[in-house]
Formats: sequence, C-alpha cells, structure tokens
Amino acid sequence: QVQLVESGGGLVQAGGSLRLSCAASGRIYRINSMAWYRQAPGKQRALVATISTGGNTNYADSVKGRFTISRDNAKNTVYLEMNNLKPEDTAAYLCYAIVRITDRGYDYQYWGQGTQVTVSS
Repeated sequence: QVQLVESGGGLVQAGGSLRLSCAASGRIYRINSMAWYRQAPGKQRALVATISTGGNTNYADSVKGRFTISRDNAKNTVYLEMNNLKPEDTAAYLCYAIVRITDRGYDYQYWGQGTQVTVSS
C-alpha cells in the first residue's frame, strides 16, 4: 500500500503565503504524475496543479502566477508554494499521485487525507 501525507496548512491573512508538502511512502516503484486538488465546503473537488515525473506543470487559471508546484523525486514528495493568498483559496487541499508499485504492475491512484488552508480577509 501507499500512503500520502500532507502538511503545511493553516490560517493565514489575505496576501500571505503557505507551503504545502505531501510525502508518499509505502510500496513504491515509481511515482508518475502528482497533483494538488482542493475542495471547499459545498463545492466539488477542483484541480489546482499537476506535475509530471519530468517536471512539466499545469495550473488552474485561478492560481496561475500565484501558486508553484514542485517535486523531489528522491524524497517522493510534492510541494505547493502558495503566494498572495485570497479568501477564495480557502479549502481542504488534497494530494494525488499515480503510483506504479512494481516494475511490471499497473498504475494506481492514491489520495491524501487533506490539509486545511484558511485565508482570512
């Protein structure tokens, strides 16, 4: 099994910054794509940013220019640097990874439990 554990959430004022981390552990042969999603109360889960094994990134329009996703493949960790935070960024942020657990196996999808980010106005 594979576990994803997020950290770094908290309460911050508008205009502030936070850095989220998500560490993967367990039976891992290779981690393919990693991503951050967010879900606010009463809203659907939404994609925030993705990063490929090679470092190619994509962002939701709402966070472009403010958020940066990165990864450390040696540590099986993905990060989300969030700057100029706005109240509308308030949500639970969840880590997502596509993991191959053996060299001959299929890819599996895993989710973290989430870390809360609250931005006050």
